[in-house]
Amino acid sequence: MFAVAGCAVGPAQRPAPSLPDPAHQPANIPPGTPPTLPRSTANPGGPGNAPFYEVMGERYHVLDDSAGYVEQGVASWYGREFHGRRTSNGEPYDMYAMTAAHKTLPLPTTARVTNLATGKSIVVRINDRGPFKKGRIIDLSYGAARELGFVTAGTAMVEVQALADATAAAGAAPPPTRTMYAQVGAFGQRQNAEDLKRQLEKQGIGNVVIRYDAGAVPALYRVRVGPVADAAAFDAVVTAVGRLRLGEPRLVVEARDSHPGG
Repeated sequence: MFAVAGCAVGPAQRPAPSLPDPAHQPANIPPGTPPTLPRSTANPGGPGNAPFYEVMGERYHVLDDSAGYVEQGVASWYGREFHGRRTSNGEPYDMYAMTAAHKTLPLPTTARVTNLATGKSIVVRINDRGPFKKGRIIDLSYGAARELGFVTAGTAMVEVQALADATAAAGAAPPPTRTMYAQVGAFGQRQNAEDLKRQLEKQGIGNVVIRYDAGAVPALYRVRVGPVADAAAFDAVVTAVGRLRLGEPRLVVEARDSHPGG
């Protein structure tokens, strides 16, 4: 088993500390000015850009490219414990640099990460693998998490958007502030959605709404709980729904002027 960086993997699975030469520290990437990012060939025996890799019995398939990648979910961060250790593409990890770990994007990838609660965005260089804790989509460096304002909280709801170099260099505008929900189910028949809504409410889960998505093929009635304010609130919904054995909610993001479908 090779070692990978990311806050959910224990220290015993990490390589021994190897402090970097200060002259070769990865440079911070200020928003809007990422370098050209050729696909990394470093650390060929590790999980950098192998077609797939396994961690704790789970297999992950690396994407062929990052074009069009956008995802919303929970971000975490990792810091001093891994400072100076080798990342998945062979670089020393710098906790103060604007970098991140991702399970499947090619290394390196430039990405814009937006805190959905505040609308603040940063640009990071993804050079590591992780996080491997269930429900987390990206692991930011300490420096990146500090810029997004969630070091103390530990997690935040974010949007991750892979950027082509030209787009990032142009300083593409961050997405607008939007409202987060936990989606529990989606049905072609409204009656099924209503039944799930009643079942959730009967078990004490409030703020259940139905969204009609006419653009889906076929059209769908989506059952959602929310809005949820932050990662802790989302996790609470996931836990509550899990106890009822009604599935595993996923994060969805809506424009603030959205209204329940009728």
